[in-house]
Amino acid sequence: MDSAAMSADEPIRDAATVVLVRRDGGVPRVLMGQRGAGAVFMPSKYVFPGGGVDAGDLPGDASMLDPACISRLAGGATPPGALATAALRELLEETGQSFSPGSARLRYIFRAITPRGRPRRFDARFFLAEAGTLATDPEDFAGASDELSHLHWIGLPEARALDLPFVTEVVLAEVTNLMAGGTQPGVPFFDNSGPVPTFRRIT
Repeated sequence: MDSAAMSADEPIRDAATVVLVRRDGGVPRVLMGQRGAGAVFMPSKYVFPGGGVDAGDLPGDASMLDPACISRLAGGATPPGALATAALRELLEETGQSFSPGSARLRYIFRAITPRGRPRRFDARFFLAEAGTLATDPEDFAGASDELSHLHWIGLPEARALDLPFVTEVVLAEVTNLMAGGTQPGVPFFDNSGPVPTFRRIT
């Protein structure tokens, strides 16, 4: 079997990502970092903190999700609480940032499944969170792992000029709309699980 066929058959792993928004300073900024040049998945790209769901994230805690988000996340193999728990764990590991117990509020805003042909495939759920309730100093990344470098807060227009994966560009556009007071007619979902990519909204 050639490498393209093998990568098309890569298992799809559930994943969670946090778009952390900071509103002090007058304009919304998001926390992003750069993946290493030698990374197998999305090398050198700027991304939001996130990663795959681990066994330790189960069953998880859904208290930081509102009922609408829980409903939109339900139905998969991974419970909503585990996705939310994975999102906050990845945030802590990759940036050193965390919330006090009970203070985190995550809004489910996007879903995307990695297309076929990639060396890793994820079913990623993106959560929006406000940095104003962080328990940690938002300027202190001393507790971060080395998975992301150049961690920094960046304005939304400036972020879109970085070297981004396509899905991150789309998520940034969605966040820009929400920060401007826009609404979502359901959660956008780029579904590349099958041979034909589809787009729909989860209502």
